[in-house]
Amino acid sequence: MRNTRALAAAGAAVAVLGLAAPTATAGGDHHQQPRNIVALPSVIARGGQLTVTVDGCPQGGTMASRAFRTAHLTPVRGANATSRGTATIRQDARPGSYDITVDCSGRRLTRPAAFTVIGGVRGGLGGSNSTGATPADVAIGGGMVATAVAGGGLFWMRRRAERRF
Repeated sequence: MRNTRALAAAGAAVAVLGLAAPTATAGGDHHQQPRNIVALPSVIARGGQLTVTVDGCPQGGTMASRAFRTAHLTPVRGANATSRGTATIRQDARPGSYDITVDCSGRRLTRPAAFTVIGGVRGGLGGSNSTGATPADVAIGGGMVATAVAGGGLFWMRRRAERRF
């Protein structure tokens, strides 16, 4: 008896949820509101490529940010009402967080702090401003070699003396 009541209650709950869910049309809802903007990678260097995915954008659209030029969003095949686009971060973009604004069929959505631009890496000599070893480097290295030779010689002489007894 308890099982029957539990099954009836579960069936009623499923029916209520099914009726409350929005209905989908056969051709898809072309008047959806864009939502869920995802930018990958979330931390990127200047000159890098950023991929942006937007749900609720079945027709595609555009995306814009202060860190990159306006780029196109194209519908993703096999994904229901999802669009994707790629943008290249400007070389002159300042490090920090940036917003992304998408426009899908006249409907706009902004995601604040969608991604972060980091400063570029400065390659170079890494603090070395001279070529080759300096006189101090040669003196230190020579002293270490001399100490190693003297210590090894003393150790070898001592081991030889112990074998004679």
